Amino acid sequence: MIKVFTFPFYKIFCAGFLAVIIGISFPIACHAQNNDNQPTFNHAALCARDLKKTAAFYSKALQLKEIKNPFNDTTHVWFKIGEGLALHIIHGDCPETVHNIGIHICFSVPSLDKFIAHLAALKVTYSNWAGVPDKIQVRTDGVKQIYIQDPDGFWVEVNDAK
Repeated sequence: MIKVFTFPFYKIFCAGFLAVIIGISFPIACHAQNNDNQPTFNHAALCARDLKKTAAFYSKALQLKEIKNPFNDTTHVWFKIGEGLALHIIHGDCPETVHNIGIHICFSVPSLDKFIAHLAALKVTYSNWAGVPDKIQVRTDGVKQIYIQDPDGFWVEVNDAK
């Protein structure tokens, strides 16, 4: 079970108010340095023992759009996962291992109920964080989430975060 600690609104308000006052009083201390060489996220890559099967999972179950593979080979499939962001599925001799649910990628959908119906039509099972089948996890902030596994056992969270 995930524990999420929440703070009363007044503590958040007071902390925010204090940050604004400090920012006004000491503006130089509150601005991050401009770093023209700061890394930005570009892609995630997952290993697949059966490239076609794993690519079909991300294409059909997650409805990701396949994008051009610049390598133009048969060992990579690329999917768009956001503006300028990609998921690379790479065929390889992946180790067979049990993956920890705490290590996962996450996607948000407008309607988790519609997405669950889509999964049901494909006979893709889902669970909550504890692994209880067909159970939705609800975070303390009200976000609903489910977990599914790709053919290689990698965990994927799908939630309705706005």
